[in-house]
Amino acid sequence: MSKENIYILGIESSCDDTSSAVLCNDKILSNVVASQKIHAEYGGVVPELASRAHQSNIVPVVDQALKQANINKDQLHAIAFTRGPGLMGSLLVGTSFAKSLAYGLDIPLIDVNHMQGHILAHFIEENAYTKPPFPFLAMTISGGHTQIVKVNSYFDMDVIGETIDDAVGEAYDKSGKILGLGYPAGPQIDKLAQTGNPKAYQFTKPKVDGLNFSFSGLKTGILYFIQRETKNNPEFVKENLADICASIQYTIIGILMDKLKSAVKQTGITHIAIGGGVSANSGIRAALKNAEQKHGWTTYIPKFEYTTDNAAMIAIVGYLKYLEKEFSDFDIMATARLKI
Repeated sequence: MSKENIYILGIESSCDDTSSAVLCNDKILSNVVASQKIHAEYGGVVPELASRAHQSNIVPVVDQALKQANINKDQLHAIAFTRGPGLMGSLLVGTSFAKSLAYGLDIPLIDVNHMQGHILAHFIEENAYTKPPFPFLAMTISGGHTQIVKVNSYFDMDVIGETIDDAVGEAYDKSGKILGLGYPAGPQIDKLAQTGNPKAYQFTKPKVDGLNFSFSGLKTGILYFIQRETKNNPEFVKENLADICASIQYTIIGILMDKLKSAVKQTGITHIAIGGGVSANSGIRAALKNAEQKHGWTTYIPKFEYTTDNAAMIAIVGYLKYLEKEFSDFDIMATARLKI
């Protein structure tokens, strides 16, 4: 590996967070995120509002990332940006800015798959953090994605299981909406679940072939359950909120862990890494740690700041691609449904 210090600027704008980060080789110098609060009023991300906010945020966010890293733009070796998947309008803002900056500085442009970013975030250099060895299984769980990926090397990845409908983050948010919780509901359900009985209520786990997931049936089952119970007792949700949240979380974690156990059995791989916003969930982290003891797995759980959408994970992929001289043409386009 080169001894020269390589500075990569990462830009992430796939959904509703505008983020920019600077890496010196594989170490983070800055990781700035501007979140958009306006979507809470609508109970979910509004794509048009998201893209407008990115336009307002991107220049100050990049400026802050450079200032915090204590470097100037002329020291940059390349610009890495999220090409997809994500919301098209949001992706276009980051893509256009990255192209313009790289072209103006006459340095390479590097496109990054957002999902690869979540997986390769584990290779950001951190004190006392052990990086997963190849091959390993990665479970990426977020508001828009649920996948199990067999990771053979940095850029050789096979998706062996994915959701056929809703992502796990959607299951949390839609369940929260049914219960009258605000957006995003995932962290609220997680917090309430910690004081509830996870076996108070039973929800049916969807039967899906292979390693694929389905969460739409669970969401419907929860809706019908709440409608039925509140018909008998209008105060049912209020009186039993912690138990309901604990039972929902227990079911969702059970679905994820059942598929993960099947993936381990199928592949023989016992090194498990998680990523994506839902991997911040305390119940999922506890279930993985329990699996270490029970099944002899080795689990890799990233720092909280690398689980949600952030540019540090884009920059680390940019660094690894830079070493391989995998650069992008300036006519490259954002792709909302980009596959690994």
